[in-house]
Amino acid sequence: MVSDMLVFVSFLAFPLVGALVASRLPRNPIGWICLVAGLFWMLIILSEGYSAYGLARPGSVPFPVSIHALLYAWLWVPTVGLLGTYLILLFPDGKLPSRRWHPLAWLSGAVIVLLSVVTFLTPGPLEGLGGVQNPFGLEGQSWVAVVGWVGLPLLPLCMLASALSLVLRYRRSRGEVRQQIKWIAFAASFMGLLYLGIMSAGTVIWLISAPETPSELGTRSFWRALLEDVMVLSFAGVPVAIGFAVMRYRLYDIDLIINRALVYGSLTATLALVYVGGVVGLQSVFRAVTGQGSTLAVVASTLAIAALFGPLRRRVQAFVDRRFYRRKYDAAKTLEAFGSRLREETDLEALSGDLVGVARRTVQPAHASLWLRPDAEPEARSAALRQFGHDE
Repeated sequence: MVSDMLVFVSFLAFPLVGALVASRLPRNPIGWICLVAGLFWMLIILSEGYSAYGLARPGSVPFPVSIHALLYAWLWVPTVGLLGTYLILLFPDGKLPSRRWHPLAWLSGAVIVLLSVVTFLTPGPLEGLGGVQNPFGLEGQSWVAVVGWVGLPLLPLCMLASALSLVLRYRRSRGEVRQQIKWIAFAASFMGLLYLGIMSAGTVIWLISAPETPSELGTRSFWRALLEDVMVLSFAGVPVAIGFAVMRYRLYDIDLIINRALVYGSLTATLALVYVGGVVGLQSVFRAVTGQGSTLAVVASTLAIAALFGPLRRRVQAFVDRRFYRRKYDAAKTLEAFGSRLREETDLEALSGDLVGVARRTVQPAHASLWLRPDAEPEARSAALRQFGHDE
């Protein structure tokens, strides 16, 4: 029940963000796609609970099986199709990248309609209802299965082609459009990496903590379920990123967010590996020496993590800047070298040339020049300067 509520809350972000974007930018279809797909997803989740309740308590609600077949078993195709094809294909301005992508848009629409009809008419048990048959299924109609097998691979192909269009749009874009695409790419990448990380962490927990009692088995299952719930909640990051990108809110903060995510994500993964390795290794040593485990392994690993955090964070930050933000890294090194030279150089002409060169390498302007204000004539100087100053 808790997992169902988390799924509902996570996907509730789609209609909320969609309604906000559609109200502010009604001519941009991105908001309407999020709104419609989000409402479809809400109906799917609610219909699943409605049908399960109706079958568990016969007569409590009308048409539990029909509602499930109409909503749960049918709406998933247009929901996935809208989010996986049209949202990506039209992002961020609601227009296709070029006229060459019109056939893909028409093909995606035809595939979505075709698979929706096939799913609605396919006979057999309905998913999640314990073998209850589809009341709208056409028995003995082999064409339904044939059309389904032919059309089903086309949907992921359309989604891959839409992702390719976004990649090409990013490579050709500049300025705000590039920053908008970074938002949705970051959200999708973060969700994917979090999924892989949580699955890996769950597997490690499952392997290294062999349960000896039913309570320990329950504890291990609790932690794995908690990790899966965190993964489900991460889905809400995608519509939130879409809202930031389309509304252009804090648009250029994405580079800082990506930088921090790379640094602290790598740092967290490294420290987690050190911690798990330290606990497992020290526990093995204690068992070999004393015949039983010890809490000192946890304490020692925790102290090691605390000692490594600062130095490791600086090293990871330097590596990320050098590998992914080379221009920023080179600019910082150039300014640092110029600052050192500025303290030692006394030749004004040499410093002038160095300053122009540093500006070109760091800021990269179209044109750079330096103008030094000449000394004022003696008669143009202030009275105080004439009184206390001296001419050479």
